[in-house]
Amino acid sequence: MSDAPFIHPRALCETANIGPRTRVWAFAHLLPGARVGADCNICDNVFIENDVVLGDRVTVKCGVQLWDGIEVEDDVFIGPNATFTNDPFPRSRQYQADVARTRIERGASIGANATLLPGIRIGAHALIGAGAVVTRSVPPHAIAVGNPARITGYVGGDDTTERPGPVGEPVAVPGPLRVAGVSLHRMPVIRDMRGDLSVGEFGKDLPFVPRRYFVVYNVPSKETRGAHAHRVCGQVLIALHGSCAVVVDDGTSRQEITLNDPSLGLHIPPMVWGTQYKYTPDAVLLVLASHEYEAADYIRDYADFRREKEQHLAALKTFDFTRGGAASYRVETATAAPAEEADPAIRG
Repeated sequence: MSDAPFIHPRALCETANIGPRTRVWAFAHLLPGARVGADCNICDNVFIENDVVLGDRVTVKCGVQLWDGIEVEDDVFIGPNATFTNDPFPRSRQYQADVARTRIERGASIGANATLLPGIRIGAHALIGAGAVVTRSVPPHAIAVGNPARITGYVGGDDTTERPGPVGEPVAVPGPLRVAGVSLHRMPVIRDMRGDLSVGEFGKDLPFVPRRYFVVYNVPSKETRGAHAHRVCGQVLIALHGSCAVVVDDGTSRQEITLNDPSLGLHIPPMVWGTQYKYTPDAVLLVLASHEYEAADYIRDYADFRREKEQHLAALKTFDFTRGGAASYRVETATAAPAEEADPAIRG
């Protein structure tokens, strides 16, 4: 069997940059600068402009136009009549000096008739629902639907409904938590006619003595928070009021947990990717951190997290982190290069 690409006789293929075994079907038009990888499937009536790059095993269904500035990574699916844009303020016969760049990361799927505004990034393995209008970047593995598109879930992150468990022990849930090192803890609760009180003793009910706390509140329900991992810092998340959903991801397994009880704490150790979303309007989330803020401790790009996680698993080292006489929080991690300085406005 030949590795040569297949070009339908009624396709107009002006580029020579087509990978082996790629198929280009009738009435597709590829301009000279377009670059298409191996094993792709370019269906009928697809238009691909010059400054477009497609990775390997990309499927582009009928009626799609890919304009300058669009980069599509490997294993992406683009459904029929999905619409891409590259000019935020289009005018007839007025041309941009530089087009907005749009990136569709590895394994993502774009549903039929979805519309993507220019300059956004669709994260790895994200799923964009049919007819969605995507106005902002979508994080890895997120499911975004609607107009404007909102995150409604995460691929593989089945929700875990908490159930009461022994004080200070991981809460019994329907099946064990799939993400390594992550655990739910029930804090002591004292109830009487004057009201309820939940309490936790550092070093006893929590896996570390906190060095920092922050409180997240007044979050619009459409927003996500977090979307990062820490190299050495661990956290415990407690919903003091209202509720939110937390998605935890160790690079292999992913799970969604709903926090809706001030006596329930979610422990997220280092080198676990965490994202919070589905905040209720009255939600108040307390986060206890094992370390003070350091920009270099944050991993904010999911691809970087996956790479560091692989290094971490290949070369585990055990450290005791102590600062100023604080009780140690013993974690396993690998030495990593510092990250870029983060904007203080998004700390935490």
